[in-house]
Amino acid sequence: MIHARGLRRTYTSKAATVDAVRGVDLDVSPGEIVGFLGPNGAGKTTTLRMLTTLLRPTGGTATVAGRDLLAEPAEVRRRIGYVPQGGTVGPASRVGDELRLQARLYGMDAAAARSRVEALLGRLELAGMDARPAASLSGGQRRRVDIAMGLLHEPALLFLDEPTTGLDPQSRAGLWEHVRRLRAEHGLTVFLSTHYLEEADALCDRVLIIDGGRIVREGAPAALKAEIGPGATLDEVFLAVTGRELREQGAAA
Repeated sequence: MIHARGLRRTYTSKAATVDAVRGVDLDVSPGEIVGFLGPNGAGKTTTLRMLTTLLRPTGGTATVAGRDLLAEPAEVRRRIGYVPQGGTVGPASRVGDELRLQARLYGMDAAAARSRVEALLGRLELAGMDARPAASLSGGQRRRVDIAMGLLHEPALLFLDEPTTGLDPQSRAGLWEHVRRLRAEHGLTVFLSTHYLEEADALCDRVLIIDGGRIVREGAPAALKAEIGPGATLDEVFLAVTGRELREQGAAA
C-alpha cells in the first residue's frame, strides 16, 4: 500500500540548508495498522505530508495506494483518506451538512451523499448527531466525525495524524476500537502518526521510529520490546533507540 525508497526533503533559506528527511525507506502492506513515531523535529510530520501529497519530496520515489507519488499526485489523493491533527469541521457547522458537502465535493450526487453519510454516522456510533453543531460534541465524537470525513470516498488507505491528542483515556480507547473495527470489517490500511507510545503498542501491528530524518528502527511492538528484555515497554524501546522520552514530548505538544 506504501512503498517508499530514498524519500528526502530539504529546506533551503538564505541562512541555512536543513535536511528534514534524509532518505526514508518504508513499506506498508494492505490491511496493516502501522504506527509512525519520532521525537519532535525528527522528520515525522514532513514524511507524513510528503506521503499525503501535501509536500513535494526533494528526492526519492514512492508509490502510495498503487499510484506514483510524484507523477500522479491527484490519483494518490483519490485513493487515500487524511485526518489532520487540527480537525476538519468548524465548531459552528452542523455535522451532517459538513459531511454531505464533502461527499458532494468527491462527486457524489445528493442521494448518494445522504446515503453515505448516514452509513458512516451509524458505523462510527454518531447516529442521531446529524443536525448537531460540532461544538456540541465531545472530543471523542469530534474525532470520529473527522475520521468519517476521511472515509467518505471509501479510501483503501487512511492517514491519521495524532488522532487522539487531547482526548481522555476512555475516549482514546474508544477511538482505538473504532479503528480496529474499520480494519477488521473493511480491510482498511491505516498509517498512524502518534506521540502516545501506549497507543502504538495497543493498536499497531508494526511501528516505524524516525530520528534525524531516517527510519532508525521498525518492527512489531512485541518484538521490539523483546529486544530490550522481559517486561520492557515501548517507552524503553524508544529511549534506547533515540535517547529521548517521547511521552514527555507528547504531553508538551
